[in-house]
Amino acid sequence: MKGHRAFIYIAMLFLCVAVRQGGGGSASYAQSRTQPSRSGLSSKVGAARDGRVSLAYHGGRSYILVERTDLLRYDNGQFTGLLSREVQSYVADRGADADGNRLYEGSFYVVEETKRDRRRVREGIHTAIDSSFKITPEGELVMLEDNGYPAFRSFPSYTKEKIQIGDRWVAQAERAVDPLNNGTVTRMPILVEYTYVRDDVYNGEDVYVLAARWATRYGISYIDPEGDAALQKADGSHNATIIISKKQGNALVIRDTVDETFVYEGGGTVRLKGTISLFTRYPPAYNSREIIAVAGGGSGPEAAAGSGGRGNGSAGGISGGKSSGTGSQGRTGTAGDAPATMGGTTVQETPDGVKIVIRTFQFKSDSAELLPGQEELLDQIARILKAAPDSQYLVEGHTADTHKTAGEKRLSLSRARAVAEALVKRGVREEQFICKGYGAARPVADNDTEEGRAANRRVEITILK
Repeated sequence: MKGHRAFIYIAMLFLCVAVRQGGGGSASYAQSRTQPSRSGLSSKVGAARDGRVSLAYHGGRSYILVERTDLLRYDNGQFTGLLSREVQSYVADRGADADGNRLYEGSFYVVEETKRDRRRVREGIHTAIDSSFKITPEGELVMLEDNGYPAFRSFPSYTKEKIQIGDRWVAQAERAVDPLNNGTVTRMPILVEYTYVRDDVYNGEDVYVLAARWATRYGISYIDPEGDAALQKADGSHNATIIISKKQGNALVIRDTVDETFVYEGGGTVRLKGTISLFTRYPPAYNSREIIAVAGGGSGPEAAAGSGGRGNGSAGGISGGKSSGTGSQGRTGTAGDAPATMGGTTVQETPDGVKIVIRTFQFKSDSAELLPGQEELLDQIARILKAAPDSQYLVEGHTADTHKTAGEKRLSLSRARAVAEALVKRGVREEQFICKGYGAARPVADNDTEEGRAANRRVEITILK
């Protein structure tokens, strides 16, 4: 998974602290880590009578970021090929903890890339690169699991002052890079100058157009003590166009033109020149009641209509019934109808979407190989997923606690992928799956009893929305 982080230079931090109105001045580097701006947030945009506008962020929602890079690579001054790739991420708001910190969780994955020999590679079933972080009430961003994502932190940032066309402001940000694709992420501060260029229309929506530029200057006044020790310095330039929704204040599109060189111990260089484009989109909407009805757990005329007359679980559906089921973060499902249940399988609504929790999958001991005799259950799950054919499916594997953390995580990921592969054979498209393995890190029962351990050995599939 670490290899997937190569050459990702902008993965915007969409879930960030509020940018308050009023006041002025540029933030220090330390402050920039606590004042990130975010795309994907709902925003209020206010215009003063003198034509000046101000931006302020409030609230949040889950979103998908699509990043496409087309970069020419030069090693030690010699052209070595075109590097193209598309990376997507699903970032979910996980609510607040007891101390009032806002928690976030991201899944980043490579969709397609072209290697230096021009071979195009499609990954198929996606293995997620994990990211999680919290934002304190005071505004400090703290990475909880930092695998290089978000790679760009505090970008774009809006000025605290009201602005008009032609105004400029400067804000600092942090960037995480891994140019050699060796799994060692280096973080570097950057200073970005923004310009409010004009008003425009994009895909029928009124937008602001901003320009942003900054210079890469690593190794002159700052070295990341936890970064790649072989990276001696980096320099270059970035020029970006940013399209901001007037209605919501979020960045709809960013197109960055980049030309920079990384210098390594011994004098070796890597130069990357080209474009990085980012697009924000959201998971497609679907009717959760209808999905649960397909599983047999809906009630009432709407659910019956959505299930094609199988609201009671007939014709192979999962039998209806009451269940208190909770989401992966301990949140109670929010569906108005009862979740659908069958033995150790539950279909319920959660804040992330309809979730199928399966505790009855049988694998060979310490293996990801599914045992025979589970075809009917897999058929039922495939039918539920096909009821939301345009969605993505997050498949999460969990194990009981055997006090072998690394092995548990590997096994849980392998089992998640095995389930996804079995569903692909039943007509679900492989590119719709994102797989994660948590090992024993998220128990739902006590590992001190066999019953509890059995409950913790589960696979969860969420139809994202």
